[in-house]
Amino acid sequence: MLLTLANCADMESGSVSRAEVDMERLTFAVDVAQTMRSKGQRVWCVPFARNASGIEIYGNAKTWWNQAKGQYQRQKTPHTGAVMAFTATRSNPLGHVAVVSEVEGPRRIRVNHANWRRNRVSLDMAVVDVSKNNDWSAVRLESNPGALGRVYPVTGFILPPASKG
Repeated sequence: MLLTLANCADMESGSVSRAEVDMERLTFAVDVAQTMRSKGQRVWCVPFARNASGIEIYGNAKTWWNQAKGQYQRQKTPHTGAVMAFTATRSNPLGHVAVVSEVEGPRRIRVNHANWRRNRVSLDMAVVDVSKNNDWSAVRLESNPGALGRVYPVTGFILPPASKG
């Protein structure tokens, strides 16, 4: 299983914290993405997040937060395994979703996601809360290993089924 992840030449990878990640789900999500790419198909953030988290929501990423209401617990703080729902913007009109792989501190997490860089899976990428009120409403994401990108708005975090209730 770990060899599958280690041999993904098209993935950007930090050192995935295996203790914090559901490796079976992550391996499945990565395998599906690899198969899609090998067939010339597009790899999107939504199916990757669904496969990696177990959160059964469909449709554009920008709709996930509202769709989760009443189905999944939603919160404004990160939790390992939760899906971080990015707010749609002019430059990101469909929104984005990423799965929290580790909470490193009150203002820093790591995520696994797809299609941040077109058609690629990115593992264990840093995300830093830069919101004025320390409420995770604005983040900077590691767009390339070691380099944080511009500020993006976040709606919140959707907890996976095991965390419901």
